[in-house]
This record gives sequence, structure tokens and C-alpha cells, in this order.
Amino acid sequence: MASAYVQEVLPPSLDSTSEPPSLFDGTTRLYINYSCPFAQRAWIARNYKGLHDKIKLVPIDLQNRPAWYKEKVYPENKVPSLEHNNKVIGESLDLLKYIDSHFEGPALLPDDPAKQKFAEELLSYTDTFTRTVYSSFKGDPVKEVGGTFDYLETALHKFDDGPFFLGQFSLVDIAYVPFIERFLVFLQDVFKYDIRSGRPKLAAWIEELNKIAAYKQTKTDPKELVEFYKKRFLGQ
Repeated sequence: MASAYVQEVLPPSLDSTSEPPSLFDGTTRLYINYSCPFAQRAWIARNYKGLHDKIKLVPIDLQNRPAWYKEKVYPENKVPSLEHNNKVIGESLDLLKYIDSHFEGPALLPDDPAKQKFAEELLSYTDTFTRTVYSSFKGDPVKEVGGTFDYLETALHKFDDGPFFLGQFSLVDIAYVPFIERFLVFLQDVFKYDIRSGRPKLAAWIEELNKIAAYKQTKTDPKELVEFYKKRFLGQ
């Protein structure tokens, strides 16, 4: 299923004291943050397609960002962004499609038109999904988020040729898994709500994703996730 995977030594994050790399020297660079779910999307795609030698990871410390990143690389001052062919592009969903179409490796979107159409539907729902769940953290998630996870459970029933949203692993799975990873541990730890309960397809999907090496190395320590979200959303 997955491409040949390389276990790599991850570089240290660059902060305000760090010198910039040799920008626009022909090197393709993916600027990420190790704990950012949006950046994680592009990171997984890069790993899955086996592009470790083609796309260099450049982690940025978002709490102490180097000034040159905004001034010389990406004026939006966010991650992820990709430096490629003397230009820089951003926005995580756009980057998933860009990496898939501009680089070699296993395709992240099937040829089937019906699956491509469904992929667009699911990608367009990601913002609603994340916004709904994040906003529930300050209310009652047990009452507020059921519908969003039921939507995913239903979506996973559409194609029966595999455990993933489009049957086979695709950019749709990559778009959702960084957030599912966080919501699963936080909702279970703080609100005692297991998003897998009563959702067998979602439970199986999570289990299958955790077998994919390209994703596994991008995961954040669950304890760190919980502590970060407690501080961010609950002021604890």
C-alpha cells in the first residue's frame, strides 16, 4: 500500500536566532511545524510519496518565528509552505494537490471520476468539521460534535473497496487524520468521549492509518497534544 519508507532524522526547528537556508537555490523545501496539523498534511504527503530526497523539511518554531520567514519566504507567516521552482505556495489542501501532481510517487487521488467528485465534497467539509469540533471545546462536545463524526462514519461507507474514504489511501485521509488524531485523544482525556464508539468504520479507519509509516512519524505525543489543547482552549 505505502511506498518505500525512509526513517529519517528530523532536523531541529529554526527560531528567531536561526539563519535562513540558502533560499531559492534550487532546493525544494517544505516549511512545517512539528505540532501543526495543517503542516502535518503536507508532511504526510511528502513522506507517502517517498520524496525525502526531493523535498527537504524545514521546521519553524511558531512560538519564536524567524523574521526572515515572513520577509523572504512566505508573507502569510504560516505553515505549511513549499518553496519549489523559485516560488512559494501555501494553504495545506492546495499543497496536498500540488505535491501529488508535481512530484513522482504513489498517486494520492484515484482516476475514478466518482471518487474524485466525492473527494472534493469531503475536502470542502474539512473546514466545517474542524471549526465545529474546536468550537465545542468551550461548550459541551458530547452534545455538539456527534453529527460531524457521524458524517465521517457515513462517508466511510460509500466505497467498500478498502478502509479509507475513497477505498484506497488518498489525500482525503491525509486531510482529516491530523485533526482526528488530536480530537480523539483530547475528547477522550478531558470529556471522556470516545469518537470511535458506535462508529465501527471510523474506528477501523483510525486503526489502518496508524499502520502507515509515512503518517506515524508525523504524529505528536498524545500527552503533549492534551496539555497544549487544555492550555489553549480551557485555560488550564
